[in-house]
Amino acid sequence: MSAATEPQTSPAPLSTAPPGSLRTTPSRPRRALDWRLRFAVLSLVWGFSFLLIKVGTNGYAPFQVTFGRLLFGTLVLSVAIAWKRDRLPRGARTWGHLAVSALLLNALPFSLFAYSELTIPSTLAGICNATSPLWGMALSMVALSEDRPTRRRVAGLGIGFLGVLTVLGAWQGFHGLDAAGTTMALLASLSYPIGWIYIRRTLAGSSHSNLSLTGAQLLLATAQLAVVTPLFTTLPTHFPLIPLLAIIALGTLGTGLALLIQYGLVAEVGPTTAQMVTYFIPVIATAAGVAILGESLAWSTPVGAVIVLAGAALTQSRPTKARPTRSRSIQTKP
Repeated sequence: MSAATEPQTSPAPLSTAPPGSLRTTPSRPRRALDWRLRFAVLSLVWGFSFLLIKVGTNGYAPFQVTFGRLLFGTLVLSVAIAWKRDRLPRGARTWGHLAVSALLLNALPFSLFAYSELTIPSTLAGICNATSPLWGMALSMVALSEDRPTRRRVAGLGIGFLGVLTVLGAWQGFHGLDAAGTTMALLASLSYPIGWIYIRRTLAGSSHSNLSLTGAQLLLATAQLAVVTPLFTTLPTHFPLIPLLAIIALGTLGTGLALLIQYGLVAEVGPTTAQMVTYFIPVIATAAGVAILGESLAWSTPVGAVIVLAGAALTQSRPTKARPTRSRSIQTKP
């Protein structure tokens, strides 16, 4: 929740545009206005996702929230695939890898965030989500030989996790903090870079479009939750309207539409600019949680969030002549 675009240091940078997205280009002034507006919409949609999760869990079980989110997100991408006359991937091997990525990038982190927000504020969940670039940098140095550590990136990693300790109030012995909920939110953020590494090792260079791969991935994640949800929940006896609307918005806007906007941004302005949305998500999530849900905010939360984002920015710095990565991304955030 994933951070909205994949960090540059994460295992599968957004380097491939959707088919047809580069065929025509509007005039320069209009293009600049259009991408900035879409960037702002994407930031808002992903930033508000944590609020929508909190509202959804007020009326439905976490697995039900996640299943609804994936279902409506899949419907949006299915319409987009049909509109573009694209095709779903073929081959059992590809679908097998997509099943694993669906678990790591969708079913697992979405469910963990939903469960975490039963006991922690949406503001804290949004800030935990911002640690994904830190996890990604640490894991990529171990799992990917081409990602060499530099002093700046290692310093960013240390600064980022110092920010995490600040957010959690480590000097107070984590007083008043729900350990289980916070751990689930951090594990959800960790699941994203693990999924990116898996994709980079298994699906890099695929001939299928990003839209096709992501549509198939969401479809598989929906199927996974369709199996798991009845095992751990019971069918609701009533359907509260506001939480239901929150789930629908979370799926259609925060999952389906957000991915389509992201593809357009990457195609038009490149992954470096598009990934900057990552830094706005915790800010918007915090503002929404405080202003709309009335969540309390200690001074350590925004201060720690700034430190986390500063560390994440440093981990994304690369040498100026770094070799470009040729891989596809299947990205779902937050």
